Amino acid sequence: MSDQTKNNNSSSNEEQINPVMVEVTRGNMVESIHRASYAVVDAEGKVVLSGGDYEKMTYGRSAIKCMQALPLIETGAADAFSLTDAEISIACASHDGQPDHVKTVQTWLDKIGFTADDLECGSHLPYHIPSMIALLKSGGSESTLHNNCSGKHAGFLTVCKQMGVDHKGYVKYEHPLQQRILGAMESMCGLDLGSAPRGLDGCGIPVIGAPLANIALAMARFADPSDQPEARQEACARIVKAIAAEPFMIAGSDRFCTKIVEATKGRALIKTGAEGVYTGIIPELGLGIALKADDGVTRSAETVIGMILKRLKIIDEATAKELKDVLEPPLFNRAGIQVGQIRAAQNAPF
Repeated sequence: MSDQTKNNNSSSNEEQINPVMVEVTRGNMVESIHRASYAVVDAEGKVVLSGGDYEKMTYGRSAIKCMQALPLIETGAADAFSLTDAEISIACASHDGQPDHVKTVQTWLDKIGFTADDLECGSHLPYHIPSMIALLKSGGSESTLHNNCSGKHAGFLTVCKQMGVDHKGYVKYEHPLQQRILGAMESMCGLDLGSAPRGLDGCGIPVIGAPLANIALAMARFADPSDQPEARQEACARIVKAIAAEPFMIAGSDRFCTKIVEATKGRALIKTGAEGVYTGIIPELGLGIALKADDGVTRSAETVIGMILKRLKIIDEATAKELKDVLEPPLFNRAGIQVGQIRAAQNAPF
């Protein structure tokens, strides 16, 4: 645990076995279990709720895109190109490639004088199945615009233009854009990340390891940036406002992230990442959340983030009832018969 995070309980350096947080039933038996670790942290670095090894180095993956969007605001690029809430939200998104997502990114690229060919994220078909089917039926094909990270990369191109640096190779660790993002991450996480574990994310940009609790601290500083420089406070506030205003852009109509932000009316701003990572920003409580499912399975991470939001009373009983099939999804067989459920483990620690 870094000096920026602290807990009233002593912590061992020995490797911990993370607790069982989620169970999957079939009939009247638990068929599978999922282990996870999590931390809920305030802006002063205090761990107020936790389970498992929250000091373990973790790649934040796409769950930390809001940090990667900070230069978009802080360089003046968002103002220079009159970016909308929808564009700022999709800069933080892992979207499903629905038509409105694609249109938003294309319009943004037109605005800044770039094309889809300038996006260095690679291409794939829309994740949203009806959109994928419609695209293929129309004779279309996958493009970089459909990439779930295309909004983030449009933001990167915008910052390059604002900074006056060559946009070619903007995904490389050594590029001035990525170095600026690294600086923002260090400040928000309260760590020197120069020697941190490093790899490549699915869209080609550097991915930097940090303890789970420090990722939660960064999210807490979005929720309550009062100890940050004025420019950072304004950037955090603008990103939080944009995601709350445009939850569809952050994911998509069928997605857990969008449904939770909509149902809580922006009281919880949550974001998924690959390999079972999730983060959350809780503005009214000044708290940040970060969690990692050991097995990297999204279904378990979604259930855990829902459990935390219920524990924090951001999701009340009425909302939990409304979202029951989202928070604890039923499982169906091919004939449409319910055969089980994904749910909180009976002895999950809080």
